[in-house]
Amino acid sequence: MKSNSAVSSNKKETWSGGGVKPFGASYGKMMMWFFIVSDALTFSGFLAAYGLTRFKFIDSWPIADEVFTHVPFVHGEYPMIYVAIMTFILIVSSVTMVLAVDAGHKMQKNKVAWYMFATIIFGIIFVGSQAWEWNTFIKGSYGAVKTTEGKILQFVNEDGKQIALADFVTTERLDGREQHTKKNGLWFVEEPTIATYSIDQIITSYNAHPEVQVRTELITDQKKKTILSREEGSAQLAKTRLVVEGANLEVNEYGNTIFADFFFFITGFHGFHVITGILINIIIFFNVIIGTYEKRGHYEMVEKVGLYWHFVDLVWVFVFTFFYLV
Repeated sequence: MKSNSAVSSNKKETWSGGGVKPFGASYGKMMMWFFIVSDALTFSGFLAAYGLTRFKFIDSWPIADEVFTHVPFVHGEYPMIYVAIMTFILIVSSVTMVLAVDAGHKMQKNKVAWYMFATIIFGIIFVGSQAWEWNTFIKGSYGAVKTTEGKILQFVNEDGKQIALADFVTTERLDGREQHTKKNGLWFVEEPTIATYSIDQIITSYNAHPEVQVRTELITDQKKKTILSREEGSAQLAKTRLVVEGANLEVNEYGNTIFADFFFFITGFHGFHVITGILINIIIFFNVIIGTYEKRGHYEMVEKVGLYWHFVDLVWVFVFTFFYLV
């Protein structure tokens, strides 16, 4: 049997490297690491669910190069470019955060403040870009129709390039439908926004333009969506029950609705983390300005928020890979 003094001596030797701070990390840093690990597991679960769902619907999943084609002031010409710019901005913000932490170790107050300010600006640009992308995704680019079987049908020209409803629907709306509001709604106060074009308009215009063809969700071996013959297209359009413009949690002009559900949830969850990081960075920035950490004699708080910011950046790399590249 070992004496109590011997056991106490062994414990002291075990923790002697870190003393009261195991591994030399402060309580605050350890708690930040615990949070990062738990949050990483949460994101891993979301991305795993996305991957399994995509695998289940692999034959009809939207093609990223056809969905994320938007660049401000340029419509549908440069797929993935804007998202790549957003990613680059976020990575640069991670670099400025590293520089802020390094300046803090050297007790260089002014440099810490400037690098923190740059990090905040890059973060705001990223969130603003993501908001613009969401807005564009929700509004849609081309428009489509949904059949009674729940399938999305899109339209292409003779070259197989997708075209918008506005490019070939030229007839006037015959149903006389007007958006109901509080001012003109007779039996109810309001209703969901009605589509720009009616089903009859689209079918009539399709029949009047022989160069227009219908494209289904089904992806071929060449990684392209299936284009139907004119006769097959007419048969499928006869099953139309809804005109779809844009994407939301119920319908999605780009294809499978579940894709939009995952897009809004995962990118929104990440965006919430970025916004939170920006707010924390702003608080730390003002503390740096008023000299709070100079008085404490260290900039550990900058280092802790830096860990969080790097985690947010790293998560985006995985989100970017899953949604936009794979």
